[in-house]
Amino acid sequence: MIRKRVLVTGVVQGVFFRDTCRRVAGQQGVTGWVRNLPDGRVEAVFQGAPESVERLVTWCRTGPPDAQVTAVDVHDEPPERADRFELH
Repeated sequence: MIRKRVLVTGVVQGVFFRDTCRRVAGQQGVTGWVRNLPDGRVEAVFQGAPESVERLVTWCRTGPPDAQVTAVDVHDEPPERADRFELH
């Protein structure tokens, strides 16, 4: 089990990034959360099997069709108790 915090920069708000992220996380069995930040970025936390979390991180590099991702910062974190994926 691993946990990663991801900060996504670019045109990532108003393009269904959070909702699509939630759906992809559900397909991968990943828990955590995703939210918009006031500065226009999206922040997400992914926790689960290493290969599933890495698939989510890779997905963040492109996002949904209307997104224009310019940067993705990834930080490792210690796993925490989580049982679902939430939109914040």
